[in-house]
Amino acid sequence: MTDMLVDSHCHLDFPDFSEDIDNVVRRARAAGINRIVTICTRVNRFNKVRMLAQRYDDVFCSVGTHPHNVDEEPDVTSHQLMSLSDHPKVVAIGESGLDFHYEKSLRASQRRSFLLHIDAARQTGLPLVIHSRNADSDMIRILDDENADQSFSAVLHCFSSSLRLAECVIDLGLYISFSGILTFKNSQNICDIASNLPKNRVILETDSPYLTPVPKRGERNEPSFTIYTAKVLAKIWKVESEDVWRMTTDNFFNLFSKVPR
Repeated sequence: MTDMLVDSHCHLDFPDFSEDIDNVVRRARAAGINRIVTICTRVNRFNKVRMLAQRYDDVFCSVGTHPHNVDEEPDVTSHQLMSLSDHPKVVAIGESGLDFHYEKSLRASQRRSFLLHIDAARQTGLPLVIHSRNADSDMIRILDDENADQSFSAVLHCFSSSLRLAECVIDLGLYISFSGILTFKNSQNICDIASNLPKNRVILETDSPYLTPVPKRGERNEPSFTIYTAKVLAKIWKVESEDVWRMTTDNFFNLFSKVPR
């Protein structure tokens, strides 16, 4: 088997990891996960995210404001995101996007924030990490409009949306990331979508500490559990696990080009 798998999206700065972060990273390495991207959800907490990335050679990070949190920090600008992204450990913008399920921030605020994150991704050339939940129509419209204006690279993370949104993302040349949701018993529709996606546009993540995959349900999720989602994707694609490791890792480096191989 190839010696590298990647967790492209987790949250190592969350309190769930505060007591055993060294062991979490150690277990990831032992499982073959040799690159981890810890994702920023609040710009005002970016320093903690960055310091975690600096602490470990194989951990990198993003900078951005999650749609849940945009009303907490309304003064974030694309220039600020671009300035913070100059750090060598910052390899993406986000996560940003639209979440109309919980509505923790006003929809107008989420749209405004999403657009400035898109601008920062364009200006820096870094990929945008997109969060989308119960907002497919608005997400499709924004992605179509903004790519028509000027394209940018991006990944729709933790995919749990419609075939229509998946097709939009792929048609625009963007990427889709699957989390432990892919392993859930009630996720047949997501599995069906995954089975028909171009294999050069798919990457893997945990979104840990959330969405623990089968067979680890009931435990805190962590980067080492990426292997279980990879195994399920291999079954869906009807390929060997080694092929999923190789393809999704190559896709990751193609998208996150700032991360050294």
